[in-house]
Amino acid sequence: MSILASRKNMKDIMIAMHAMILNAIALLADNPAPLEWSEWPDPVLQEGRVLIRVRVCGVCHTELDEIEGRTPPPHLPVILGHQVVGEIASLGAGVTSLEIGQRVGVAWIYAACGECRFCQRGEENLCPDFQATGRDQNGGYAELMSVPASYVFPIPDVFSDAQAAPLLCAGAVGYRALRLTNLQNGQVLGLTGFGASGHLVLQMVKHAYPDTEIYVFARKQEEREFALSLGADWAGDTMDSPPKPLHAIIDTTPAWAPVTGALQNLEPGGRLVINAIRKEAGDIENLLKLDYPQHLWMEKEIKSVANVTRRDVTEFLVLAAEIPLEPEVQEYPLKDANQALLDIKQKHIRGAKVLRVA
Repeated sequence: MSILASRKNMKDIMIAMHAMILNAIALLADNPAPLEWSEWPDPVLQEGRVLIRVRVCGVCHTELDEIEGRTPPPHLPVILGHQVVGEIASLGAGVTSLEIGQRVGVAWIYAACGECRFCQRGEENLCPDFQATGRDQNGGYAELMSVPASYVFPIPDVFSDAQAAPLLCAGAVGYRALRLTNLQNGQVLGLTGFGASGHLVLQMVKHAYPDTEIYVFARKQEEREFALSLGADWAGDTMDSPPKPLHAIIDTTPAWAPVTGALQNLEPGGRLVINAIRKEAGDIENLLKLDYPQHLWMEKEIKSVANVTRRDVTEFLVLAAEIPLEPEVQEYPLKDANQALLDIKQKHIRGAKVLRVA
């Protein structure tokens, strides 16, 4: 019987939870309310899985990509959301490593095959059978969700539910991007774009690389001021020239123009890490401006980020609690998920947006 049976004192109907449902691909410009508040059957608890009572779920730009068809779900309807914090309500058969009532999180990585060459060497983010939470499987814009037990993460006590949510995506993927820069303490790091991930990476770098200078490139003045308030050494517009060449740059924008700008600002042998799930096709003419001597010569590198591994999330949560990180969040009720998405679409971003479910 569903754990929510007590709220429905009726025997002959299917117990249903509330969720925000995506029924069809839509452009937010044409449909500002693509998600529908609905009743949905409670998840079925299977062997090796846990049932989570969702407390909060972060809102990510990737949800816009899912809704608008740039990384579409393989089936519809679907429940979005991949920055989930909740408590374990029930354990499936064979689950012994977790406890009922334990607070846990779920990230973008929902599952991987565990057997391919990528999984065997700890690169499950590259697994051909990688499954994403809230895209390939139902996510956290709902009161309940079912997840494989080996893909949930205990949440450190130092964080509130709302603070923990963005750590599971913006934080964890930012941590992976930072690792891929091969940054050494004392080198100079650039951050292009300064939203949910950028403001967490800056705090990580200040803690782990105390002698590193951080230069932030952002289009909006308020974003630059926010970066400086968190300790950035310099902040300028996306295409501005920084005080000195950079050893590494992390780009979190969906545009191509910052790529050429970043490559121009790298020192010889520098690395650009692109932490974005897609780049806008309408901006492609800026990539065509790529000039080999100016942008790529002298052994400059470009590295993309694909998903996260369980190692990324686990290591990052330990680091985040050690610092401790202080994510800036704005909360919305679950029913206002469409408004939260629209605010991201319209660039009303400072820190991270979180849906309050329970």
